[in-house]
Amino acid sequence: MKAANRSTAILIKLWFGLLFTFEFLFVTSLYSLGKEETPQTSKGMERSFQVQQEEAFTRARERMVVSQIEARGVRDPKVLAALRKVPRHRFVPLNLEERAYDDTPLPIGYGQTISQPYIVAYMTEVLQLKGGEKVLEIGTGSGYQAAVLAEITTHVYTIEIIPELADRARKALDDTGYGFVRTRKGDGYYGWEEESPFDAIIVTAAAGHVPPPLLNQLKAGGRIVIPLGGPYEVQMLTLVEKGIDSTFRTTQLMPVRFVPFTRKTDTR
Repeated sequence: MKAANRSTAILIKLWFGLLFTFEFLFVTSLYSLGKEETPQTSKGMERSFQVQQEEAFTRARERMVVSQIEARGVRDPKVLAALRKVPRHRFVPLNLEERAYDDTPLPIGYGQTISQPYIVAYMTEVLQLKGGEKVLEIGTGSGYQAAVLAEITTHVYTIEIIPELADRARKALDDTGYGFVRTRKGDGYYGWEEESPFDAIIVTAAAGHVPPPLLNQLKAGGRIVIPLGGPYEVQMLTLVEKGIDSTFRTTQLMPVRFVPFTRKTDTR
């Protein structure tokens, strides 16, 4: 029975993926057919194509939330609303747009990835944000996780060590309406001391241990979610909670695979 359920789930995911690909190719073909028209008609066709394309992405985003996120147990309405709103396709390379809502991480260059949608949702839910908290993200990457956080709180700070990714994420955040997110280029191991303390910290790369500066910059009652483990093994997504007496409680959540936590000495 379990094997049958898994097979059914796989078939549903494949069906959703094929449906979105068909929609994407269909509106693209409509746009191509209109290219021989007059300049004015061509502009109208281009606008129509863009509208239809965005509508297709919106449907794909809804399917993503229903089949990948709600189906796996994420229930926080603020998190679900954020995943329904943030245009994930605007945070991936252009050649991967039609795969933006697939149930998988995607490469974004420089050995980095945009995390699987479910993992983004799950890690955000673990932070238990109510709205208005001050949140630090280590590892901006594409900027997508920061945008999801920014749908819940306007006080989002994010650090990226790879300059090219930091610049690209900054532009993506600005272009999608999240210009208020604070970004910084640098080694996330040391956090963002002058803006601390933070109510929550999310780390999107696997580390061998929780960086002590991040523990120090966490408010009493705050939470850190971080993947712990080596770069060539399955890591453990871990929750660290800071008590009012500055003691820490650690909870292992689930096995995951993340790119390694890059330090300044590791960059090329």
